[in-house]
Amino acid sequence: MRPDVAAGTNSGAALAGNENRAASGYADASSRRKPVRTLRADAVAWWRGEAAMPGFDSIFNAFVTILVTIDPPGLAPIFLAVTRGMNREERQQVSVRASVIGFLVMALFAVAGASILSVFGITLPAFRVAGGFLLFFIAFEMVFERRQDRKEKIGDVAITKDMIHNIAAFPLAIPLIAGPGAISATVLLSGSFQGFGAQAALVGIILLCLIITYLVFVLSERIDRILRQTGRSIPTRLLGVILAALAVQFVADGVKALMVG
Repeated sequence: MRPDVAAGTNSGAALAGNENRAASGYADASSRRKPVRTLRADAVAWWRGEAAMPGFDSIFNAFVTILVTIDPPGLAPIFLAVTRGMNREERQQVSVRASVIGFLVMALFAVAGASILSVFGITLPAFRVAGGFLLFFIAFEMVFERRQDRKEKIGDVAITKDMIHNIAAFPLAIPLIAGPGAISATVLLSGSFQGFGAQAALVGIILLCLIITYLVFVLSERIDRILRQTGRSIPTRLLGVILAALAVQFVADGVKALMVG
């Protein structure tokens, strides 16, 4: 081969190699810059609440779980018992204060539940299993009406100690509204509601459940007069069966996550 042809071939190959390296370098640089844009977009979406929004099924399941664990129909006769001797205005104040305190406690665990667990070194799958067993025990009590007897005993203790001014905080807000079952369910659900928008949706669900509870307190006299003992036991037992099924699902999800992890 002639020297000038060989030199032209080598220079052409070198030029092509330089172009390839430049193109690959540009591609590498763009690939390195792409995650930055992705992270920035994810951060903006998280701030706007557009990331990982739960579907309708998740929102409905969360609403049912929290409402069942609070059990507003079962709280109506207890509210009447602990506010015995109060007029309508005083009962109104107690119901508002109890609902607000219960909402604040549950909203705290909805937002910071995972952080609280991490402080104690508890993983969310392990808490799912433990919380599922706890919810199943509460469902068992609801079906056989043992939970109602325990709540009535708590109400009697509050009356005997003459804690009229603190009734809204104890026993209504804690542990009757924001009890172990409701708090456990809230923490369990917070694991499926990640991101600012999803957490806001969970807090909104809690707010809706507490508004329903407040309305039950306000209408407790009428509800108790209409339902009576037999009418109160039917929805409580039905909700207990639903809660038992949800508890089994929590345990199954937790065991599956532990086996995968």
